[in-house]
Amino acid sequence: MAIGLPVVGAYHTFYLLCKMKKKLIVLIFSIWSAGAIAQEITVKGDVVDAVRGKKLKSKVIYKSYPTGGISGTMNDSTYSFSIFGSSKYQVTAEAEGYIPRTVIVDPKEASSNIIIRNIELTSTGGTIVLSHLIFAQGKAVIDPKSFSELDEVVAMLKENPKMEIQLEGHTDNRGNAEANLKLSQSRVDAVKKYMVSKGVGKDRIKTKAFGGSKAIATEDTEEARAKNRRVEMRVLRD
Repeated sequence: MAIGLPVVGAYHTFYLLCKMKKKLIVLIFSIWSAGAIAQEITVKGDVVDAVRGKKLKSKVIYKSYPTGGISGTMNDSTYSFSIFGSSKYQVTAEAEGYIPRTVIVDPKEASSNIIIRNIELTSTGGTIVLSHLIFAQGKAVIDPKSFSELDEVVAMLKENPKMEIQLEGHTDNRGNAEANLKLSQSRVDAVKKYMVSKGVGKDRIKTKAFGGSKAIATEDTEEARAKNRRVEMRVLRD
């Protein structure tokens, strides 16, 4: 019996050639490495009213991000789908009387092969606080940790090409009122610049600064002052 040398093929497949009494026998077997099989991850969540927490029956659209090559649609107050590999996905929820909302999920966020991401919808006419938007102290420099939330807004605007928004900047009441007004304007301008750099038309984004004139919390603690330092998004046209 003569045994030929192994030949390595795709996906770690090996071919073993054996010659026995003028007969050629080919043995084929595969060895799969741990990384060769894409891991299945379940993405799921509820769509809820941002104020009341009540579940909302919605149209939920998911697609691979940023290419959109893989997609699907559901109509319910909950959603669930499976993803494979390392690609991110965007999930958009739409309900009558509410502002559409888009979130981006990353397989790296998975815990025990599950990602839970609830989507809060704000009633039409309301404002959405960009709660994860962080700036350098006293400056209009956006912290890179904030980019993921801004990317979700960009994805929402691209998903709704007729939508126009207004970014509204607020500060706390400490310091000079005029300086606070300028700072809040500089910050919303910085957010607009980022979104435009990602492909959103600049004519679709308006900005307005309020400084410390529209506090939402009494400033007796640092936590309360932090709530007042914010950027809100108002949908002008959807």
